[in-house]
Amino acid sequence: MRGEEYMKSLTDTFKLYNGVEIPCVGLGTWQSPDETAKNAVLSALSLGYRLIDTAAAYGNERGVGDGIKSSGLKREEVFVTSKLRNAAHGYKATLEAFEGSMERLGLEYLDLYLIHWPKPVQFRTHWEESTAGTWAAFEELYKAGKIRAIGISNFMPHHIETLMKTATVKPMVNQLKLCPGITQPEIVKYCNENGILVEAYSPFGTGTVFGNEEMKKLSAKYGKSIGQICLKWSLQMGWLPLPKSANPMRIKENGEIFDFDLTAEDMNIIAGLAGSCGEAPDPDNILF
Repeated sequence: MRGEEYMKSLTDTFKLYNGVEIPCVGLGTWQSPDETAKNAVLSALSLGYRLIDTAAAYGNERGVGDGIKSSGLKREEVFVTSKLRNAAHGYKATLEAFEGSMERLGLEYLDLYLIHWPKPVQFRTHWEESTAGTWAAFEELYKAGKIRAIGISNFMPHHIETLMKTATVKPMVNQLKLCPGITQPEIVKYCNENGILVEAYSPFGTGTVFGNEEMKKLSAKYGKSIGQICLKWSLQMGWLPLPKSANPMRIKENGEIFDFDLTAEDMNIIAGLAGSCGEAPDPDNILF
């Protein structure tokens, strides 16, 4: 699963256990409304990005779809990820939610579909049952060819173990908050041992990492921005980073991370920057 040493460009890929290849860096679109998302997607695709990450909860699937269509690229050239809205857990609701996402995106198939959170507030007392129904719908859509890969987000080991009690297809991806000082070693180790690719959302955390003195020193040492240091660290950790930006210059900068490597010592410094990016969310208790 680890392949970061071979990543030399935005179009290099990780290979999921089912053989599907996913570009090694993606554009995140959280907090970007439709028009902003459309323009960000257009900028990213023109700069060589080929992975776009959205979610029903972001409220911008229509804008993301418009950006992909306006890019002029062939559908198979762009890897598109979306996520199931928390309120839509359960078999029937999941199927309906998927069709809604596809209509907004304007796509005939999705490359990756994720359960956004394992234990939403609406289903907290019976999340095991609702998750089983949701995953049954995911498997049905996957086997029908409507989704090329299926996965999860913010799932801890006990959530995955519960999922696997009824699953016939193992998740291919787990998207987690991973950034300087937040390495979530237990779940990352679990995913690595089980062939589940780890994606890193919020690779800059809450933005406070840009004011961190250690990161400023590393930026000066390598002649790279703090954002570039964060993303290279993520790749060298074996994760697929999903930096979010709506600024064309920043999107370009975030893709220019393949001409340097961090030392093992500096990798450890970044991993140990506790508090620089807030904290990892607790999916069992978060009010979503």
